[in-house]
Amino acid sequence: MSDRNDSSWTTDRQILRERCEREDLLMFINSGFAATRQNEFYTDLYRPSVSIEFLHRYVLINYRLLYARTLAAGINHFNQQQIIFNLLQAGAPANREQRAEEGELISVALRRLPANRVYSLFARLQQHRVNNRRTRAVIKAYLGWRREPEFDAVKYRNKYRAAAAHVHSRLEAELGRFLFDHANQKSYQTPLLNQFRQAQYSEAALYQLPFTVAESLAQKHQVPRDVFLKKIEPKMTAAEKLRYQSAVARTKGVELEFDLTQAGITKLALYVLSLSQQERTQRAEELEAAFTGAAERQRNRVPLKLGRVAAVLDRSHSTVGSRERRNRPLGVALAASYLLRGAAEEYRPFWTPAMKDEAHEFLTYPAGQTALAEPLLDALNWQPDLIVIVSDGYENDPPQLVDQVARVYRDCIGKTATPEIVHMNPVFDADHFAPRRLGTTIPTVGLRDAEDIPTMLGFARFIAGAVSLKDLETYLALRVKRMLKSDET
Repeated sequence: MSDRNDSSWTTDRQILRERCEREDLLMFINSGFAATRQNEFYTDLYRPSVSIEFLHRYVLINYRLLYARTLAAGINHFNQQQIIFNLLQAGAPANREQRAEEGELISVALRRLPANRVYSLFARLQQHRVNNRRTRAVIKAYLGWRREPEFDAVKYRNKYRAAAAHVHSRLEAELGRFLFDHANQKSYQTPLLNQFRQAQYSEAALYQLPFTVAESLAQKHQVPRDVFLKKIEPKMTAAEKLRYQSAVARTKGVELEFDLTQAGITKLALYVLSLSQQERTQRAEELEAAFTGAAERQRNRVPLKLGRVAAVLDRSHSTVGSRERRNRPLGVALAASYLLRGAAEEYRPFWTPAMKDEAHEFLTYPAGQTALAEPLLDALNWQPDLIVIVSDGYENDPPQLVDQVARVYRDCIGKTATPEIVHMNPVFDADHFAPRRLGTTIPTVGLRDAEDIPTMLGFARFIAGAVSLKDLETYLALRVKRMLKSDET
């Protein structure tokens, strides 16, 4: 009898441990889609920073193998940087297979990250004096992989120099002289390096340089802002044009052309929201076509076919975001609506507060309270196969009602007849170490961009509790194989 009791106790303990591990990992991965070290509408910079740092350290120490594999899960760039930093700081693991897999994941992830983020990561490694053998090999491999080191050296000069010095990298002679020999800045054979040298003395040479480099030199030459922006526009990337859109709007006589036919759907949404209502109305046909085209391009890259879909979309005042993430929550909701519309056989959006002109969703703007229950009821009455709620989760009109609506509907109608409901949240809640939930009935997943919706629909079943820890481990292992294989091809 005692043996049976001991066996039962051991089994219960094992089940509890696996459940705890599964919940820890799900919370971390979910946070990895939405968390950034930036201000949000409801939280300042400090709290998210502390929460994110704690989550990373906890998962690294307790689940290092799965921590590294999270690099393949599709999490945002900020959290990828954080994982790579922590893995390099911790040194290589003793297990040979784990060490090899980690190394490949770090290498592939670095190549996929924007260069400015990679060089910021390298600078951080130097500041924290992380200079073990593995770190030196990773930095040298990345610097050797870059196709235009002279461009990187000009655009990220200080960080590039710091990285090269940190690992004692051997540089080509002119590049080394450009970075380290300030007393010998004579003519260069490399055109870009020579243009940078000339731009120190000549305003005309400014406009052959990358925008971020030319901007600081323009101040040195006291070039008027409107003149500089007009002349440097051909050198600006699409991301730079989007980032400086609000600044340009305040500069009289300057307009930047944003290529609507090439922008990703989330970036397009953020660009459109930066325009005035008057301009959006005047360009209605053009903007509608741009959203349709962006959604189609995304579906060609990542196929998504859905049945009857309803979306509950939050455009309350808090979706204005923060200074660093201006209009981000609303932009993700707007992009999600167009993406789901193109992927669904039938589609209906339910905005809250309701919009006067539902035919032109791009005219939306932040206003009012977060009232999700009524539009959810309307969506349920339409009887879709899937309901996607895109909201920051701060339901306040009235609070915590949407979860009760979903629970009562499921209990009365029956679980099999209730449509799948998924809450996608683009905002990290520092107090709960995860995107803010609407309740226990509706699974909540973090959402970086609308482009990540196919991934998050698949990930929602893990949050809903329909799978085990083993299933989650298998899922991450498959993502790793896919990531490494795609890099090889």
